[in-house]
Amino acid sequence: MQRLSWIDFQAVPPQGATNAALTSSSILMRFSTNGKTLDFHISCQFDKQSSWGRVKNDHILSHEQGHFDIAEIHARKLNKELRAYKVNKSQVSRDVNSIYQHVMQELTRMQMQYDQETDYSRKFPEQKSWIVKIDSYLEGLKGFSNYR
Repeated sequence: MQRLSWIDFQAVPPQGATNAALTSSSILMRFSTNGKTLDFHISCQFDKQSSWGRVKNDHILSHEQGHFDIAEIHARKLNKELRAYKVNKSQVSRDVNSIYQHVMQELTRMQMQYDQETDYSRKFPEQKSWIVKIDSYLEGLKGFSNYR
């Protein structure tokens, strides 16, 4: 799993930005099928050119790492769900896209919840609690980290 450093945050903060930092990441997927089996490739990527830091300290970096780790959690969830999928030849594309959309909606909700509950890292006890929660999710999905 990728550990971030401030060197990874290469974008310039926008004029008037009030956030301490911004992490931009994405989960990409491509798939193919022969009608019986599903082949897929997932990648969880940190976007260095869109990510930036205005306040650069260990606490903020830990919060931003949390955002990227939440993306990793969902890449693993996507891997888990696609592995469990039984190919339905007549609607495989629709099914796979539905699975992807569902996982991406969960990702968006969790990212928002993380920022709301930690007040963008300013609530220190909640931030610590979330890091433990994130690590627990990652550990629980360790068996699905081999999607690369």
